[in-house]
Amino acid sequence: MKVDLNRINALAKKKKEEGLTPAETKEQLKLRKAYLGEIRGQVLGTIDGLKILDKKGNDVTPDKLKHANSQKKHAGNILSNKIPRV
Repeated sequence: MKVDLNRINALAKKKKEEGLTPAETKEQLKLRKAYLGEIRGQVLGTIDGLKILDKKGNDVTPDKLKHANSQKKHAGNILSNKIPRV
């Protein structure tokens, strides 16, 4: 879902100036929740792709993160194998 930041900002401005109707308040909460979900997804995606190296260049990524990344790659491969090629 692509969050409409212009709408979020318009509702914030209206709330300051004159207040929101109950329907607009619900819409604002829904949009904010969707926006925060997108941001969290981006941050988690970035963290999941990290590889931690020490000063000598050795990979010291925690095993828990390595395992999670390999599971995601494996799941992605399984899904891509099920998609019919054209």
